Amino acid sequence: MLNVNNLRVKIFADGADLDGIKAMAARPWISGFTTNPTLMRKAGVGHYSEFALQVLSAVADRPVSFEVFADEFDEMERQAREIASWGSNVYVKIPVTNTRRHFSGDLIGRLGHAGVKVNVTAVFTVDQVKAIVEHLVEGTPAIVSVFGGRIADTGVDPVPVLRKALRIMHARPRAELLWASPREVLNIIQANEVGCHIITATNDILAKASLFGKDHEDYSLETVEMFYRDAVAAGYTIPHSRTASVR
Repeated sequence: MLNVNNLRVKIFADGADLDGIKAMAARPWISGFTTNPTLMRKAGVGHYSEFALQVLSAVADRPVSFEVFADEFDEMERQAREIASWGSNVYVKIPVTNTRRHFSGDLIGRLGHAGVKVNVTAVFTVDQVKAIVEHLVEGTPAIVSVFGGRIADTGVDPVPVLRKALRIMHARPRAELLWASPREVLNIIQANEVGCHIITATNDILAKASLFGKDHEDYSLETVEMFYRDAVAAGYTIPHSRTASVR
């Protein structure tokens, strides 16, 4: 029976709630963690490095990705080197381009040669994956995060994109393909079937992982029971109409 313990794909938890990260760290099937400035802002994080060090104190034995937030490559590099110094399990998230569409390839290469483990993020296209792989340093571990969920949001099936990305990345055996921004539990199964090394998901999606292998007849009955229970709890009634007739 399919469950989180027999999947080939590694599951990372994506978020910026410290208590939620600690809760996920207690689950042996969570293999790593990711976050980003948007999630951190939504979670009310006020001090970037202070939060990161708290996360690393709670998670010392698994990879954790933190993102740079500069737009100039020199400052990205400074931030990346500082972030990397926070722990040996740290991957530094580098956006595939800056806000002016300038490709981050040279920076990715410099960081790789310096031994900085990068997680190249916000990747959407096969051409981007090809360009990234050309700049990855063979001896340095890296992650390439393809945003399957956001690709699907545009009405495009992300599975062929991820399959092509995986084939391209065979040229860099120490680089791992990550399915980012999943929208439903099914994406975990899809990532597993594609052969992605990693999928990262928020806690609300991961909470549904307990449904893997659930009998659909049982699930159907539970759904019927839920509708009935909630209607009764709400006190809903449909009064009899004196003029109604059955034909």
